[in-house]
Amino acid sequence: MDTTFEDLGLSEATLSTVARLGFTEPTPVQQQAIPLVLAGRDVVAAAKTGTGKTAAFALPLIERLAGDEAKRRPGSPRVLVVTPTRELAQQIDAACSDMTRGSRVRVLSVVGGMPYKGQIARLNKGIDILIATPGRLFDLMQRGDVKLDRVETLVLDEADRMLDMGFWPTMKKIVAATPASRQTLLFSATIERKVMDSVSTILNDPAFVEIAHRGETADTVDQYVIPVTQMKKPALLRAVLEDKGADRVIVFVRTRQRADMCTHQLRAAGYRVDSIHSDKTQAQRKRALDGFSEGKTDVLVATDVLARGIDVSLVHHVINYDLPDNPEDYIHRIGRTGRAGEAGYAISFVSPDSKAALVDIERLIGSKLPTLEIEGYDTAEAVAALNAQLVAKPKNRTASEFSRSLRPSRGRGGFGRR
Repeated sequence: MDTTFEDLGLSEATLSTVARLGFTEPTPVQQQAIPLVLAGRDVVAAAKTGTGKTAAFALPLIERLAGDEAKRRPGSPRVLVVTPTRELAQQIDAACSDMTRGSRVRVLSVVGGMPYKGQIARLNKGIDILIATPGRLFDLMQRGDVKLDRVETLVLDEADRMLDMGFWPTMKKIVAATPASRQTLLFSATIERKVMDSVSTILNDPAFVEIAHRGETADTVDQYVIPVTQMKKPALLRAVLEDKGADRVIVFVRTRQRADMCTHQLRAAGYRVDSIHSDKTQAQRKRALDGFSEGKTDVLVATDVLARGIDVSLVHHVINYDLPDNPEDYIHRIGRTGRAGEAGYAISFVSPDSKAALVDIERLIGSKLPTLEIEGYDTAEAVAALNAQLVAKPKNRTASEFSRSLRPSRGRGGFGRR
């Protein structure tokens, strides 16, 4: 028998919220995490992107807060959610605000790049759930506008990303300001050793919920590679968009400069495109995401800093214009498509300088990625050009080994269907 939300121990009021939001049945991470959170356990949960992690911790925590407004104090949240990027914070804010509609539970997000005045004014009125990025939260703590001595539950969302982005020294100070008796919830796409080494001291007998294992990708995402030299990447990108469609596509690049360059080239070619990276202001980033979500923009060019901050539905395919240096980032990039059971596609451009990155990615996911044929693009010629470059300047793998990994897939003229 399938598990229902009624089986998880949620109250009638929360079940009404679930019905209003259109949730029909709990996802695996919700099935396992919700009862543990309700019971007050510390939880370490790993689940693929797009599987309802926010609701897995927010529903039981909101239930605990509802009807208990007497405990509310200015600047002193009872639930603190810390996440690495502004976009993720705002998405969690939006989800929690939907879940608290009709209740008296107050939700606020505080992020960098926004004026302090409005955030402080709302903090002074008293909030129950505070969602924050580490830098802005620590600033508000130092100013005396936020006090964490009344935090009952601390949620670390995407803790592995906070480690990668260098936030952990700040996070240690934030955690130290919360009561030792708090409940701690850690939600991420994977549970890695480096994360557990860092957070083990802040957890108390945690329960582990592992829906996704390291290197596991969504079953709904078909993955391909296309060999290409750096000089021909712009032409290949246009060929892919022409052949596979340019509607709701995310293109990931390595640097902010390449994001702007790629955006300029696509715009000149007539595509509705925008970029999003850390040099953009908060207003520019929000406008780019809103335009993409609303269909005003067809192609969004982004850097890895925001690979986990783009949460929009029905992304048709992800294109890795540049392969990421960290293979884990590949998992998060392609997790932008194939969400909520929908089919998705991920295409990675592989150039001579990224051959080592491809090896690391294939080792992580445990499989070789097939080569995709694109109409109007000579894959065999591209492989020959790559081999010529590799013979001239070999690194780590021989030209023949790399060539074998990029042989065109036979009988795969387009995206596969499951």
